[in-house]
Amino acid sequence: MKRIRFFLLCLFPALYTVYGTNRPNVLFILSDDLGYGDVSSYNPSSKVQTPHLDRLAKQGMRFTDAHSPSTVCTPTRYSVMTGRMAFRLSYAGVFTGVGGPCLITDERLTIAEMFQEEGYATAMYGKWHIGMTFRDKNNQPVYEADLSHLDDVEESWRVKGNAVVNLVDFSKRVEEGPLDHGFDDFFGTACCPTTDWLYAFIDGDRVPNPPTEELDARKEGLPTHAYSKDNRPGMLASDFDLEEVDGLFLEKSVAFLKNHVREKPDQPFFLFHSTQAVHLPSFPGDAYKGKTEAGPHGDFIHQLDDHVGQLMATLEELGVADNTLVIFSSDNGPEVPTVVDMRKVYNHDGAAPWRGMKRDQWEGGHRVPFIARWPGKIKAGSTSDQTICLTDTMATCAAILGYDLPTNAAEDSFNILPVFLGEDDEPIRPYTLHQTIRLALAVRVGKWKYLDHQNSGGNRYETRDFLKPFILPDAAPDEPGQLYNLEEDPGERNNLYNKHPDIVRMLKALLDASVDSGRSAPLERG
Repeated sequence: MKRIRFFLLCLFPALYTVYGTNRPNVLFILSDDLGYGDVSSYNPSSKVQTPHLDRLAKQGMRFTDAHSPSTVCTPTRYSVMTGRMAFRLSYAGVFTGVGGPCLITDERLTIAEMFQEEGYATAMYGKWHIGMTFRDKNNQPVYEADLSHLDDVEESWRVKGNAVVNLVDFSKRVEEGPLDHGFDDFFGTACCPTTDWLYAFIDGDRVPNPPTEELDARKEGLPTHAYSKDNRPGMLASDFDLEEVDGLFLEKSVAFLKNHVREKPDQPFFLFHSTQAVHLPSFPGDAYKGKTEAGPHGDFIHQLDDHVGQLMATLEELGVADNTLVIFSSDNGPEVPTVVDMRKVYNHDGAAPWRGMKRDQWEGGHRVPFIARWPGKIKAGSTSDQTICLTDTMATCAAILGYDLPTNAAEDSFNILPVFLGEDDEPIRPYTLHQTIRLALAVRVGKWKYLDHQNSGGNRYETRDFLKPFILPDAAPDEPGQLYNLEEDPGERNNLYNKHPDIVRMLKALLDASVDSGRSAPLERG
């Protein structure tokens, strides 16, 4: 069906263009490792003010119970693109450097392909991180996970990472990236821009300026502070400035908006702006250094907020802001060093008011800011306590487009358009699934949250000295799981596993059934 619709689009673009004039543009901004407590409209005690995000919330709807599909980058981004929980792939961890192959298979519908089929221009700028395929001079795929063909490679990740990157023939096309999954244009990086082995930009499906030197943080004069320890030694391209990456992504998104509105004003667009900020290392650009009283990471949050403001200003300048749905969120909770150090040094808590942080199954690991603005559709200054997930973006956009999602797509995506429009106060989701970097699972039904594992499911608090002060006593330490009443205990301090065995059984059965069935969203979407 999608091939037929795409064929019709090619034959009769004018029909789609006329119809498209009444359809909203969509700007999706996905930040990285931004915590619920990092945004001042969510956390009055935040030591970093975010006036542009606060303004976005005043102009639209702020969700207080929104969740990333995973507690780390790669699986969340897969789930955003597909509307499907990544644990269904049995993939644990995240990609680094030239990691691959892409988690999105050829036959799986993506949100970008959906927009593309409906006549939208589609573009993505920034971090991809769902896997790509680079090839060597013999046209064989190069993946960091497969080092069996390398001889005498030392065990250090540094040597392995550089050795694998050096195998790549950068004159060849990069496969399975955004252009192969629904985007007309892409500029960005394979993985975390300033963290992973490959410090080079991908333009479309090529690396125009391949890396030629090994990154040396001292030689490059990079900052050294509590939040600068996450850029691994790797291979560096001559045009890759680790401190100005986000500025370049912003330039690309702004240029796309201006060029598209000027050249194709009647064609709607879907723009996915995927930031480096505020993933470690915290390297704010020169224009943002020292702008807050919360250190380099505070400055980085400030930069992210300002970039959101510049994107909004561009929409206003072009006269398309009123017909653009803007969605802003984060791929998971705040990173461990920023939470621990900023609590101590700046009295700033990026996870506030929740327990846990990035990688953890507790709320701090996956409850994220989520703001939606759509003038004339979403009531300005509104707040929703509906439990939602970033996977819901796909079904919601399908509802806006009138797109009939097939049964083998967006299996964990619920349509929250009625919430946007203020038409439904009843819970949209009967339950919500959660997963961690280690594929630990949890399920949420209303006020009840069941963790199908012990401890955090992510960070190992017992083995890391700087995390031990955050260990809380467990009322049921010998039981295989945890049960919390978030209505009475939002901080997840009182494990009720032994007090409500009937609820534990019910939620465990629901979780198992959802895993076995391959979906949580209804077949009939209404």
